[in-house]
Amino acid sequence: MSARACWPATPTFAATPCDKVVGMNLLIRWALNAAALWLTVQLLPGVTIAAGGLGPLLIAALVVGLVNAVVRPVMVLLTLPVTLLTFGLFLLVVNGLALAVAAAVSPLQLAGFGSAVLGALVLSIFSALLSRLFAEPRA
Repeated sequence: MSARACWPATPTFAATPCDKVVGMNLLIRWALNAAALWLTVQLLPGVTIAAGGLGPLLIAALVVGLVNAVVRPVMVLLTLPVTLLTFGLFLLVVNGLALAVAAAVSPLQLAGFGSAVLGALVLSIFSALLSRLFAEPRA
């Protein structure tokens, strides 16, 4: 059952089987983002996670997801004139700043701003590839 087929025509407040599908999709996306973050940490020497096993990685993936969902859109909106002048290249800086914000409040550690920009670029590539690889087939 796809998440799109789950939404009823009229809003209800009762729990439906679709709630499980939406929750499962959220957990799968979190796991894929954690895997992308792990791959980024393994590939780039300037991006590290505090020691402690899987816990810090999952916390960092959660914080990166929250920053990308809440803080990054505000940053994109505020920097829109500069982004337009640079034909979108300034979004690399915005993504690096978003990763630096996430690193400031999570076990993720960055060596510098260059590591943040490169880490954000590699993280977004891995995340896109993994999301595409594990995406539901569309009919």
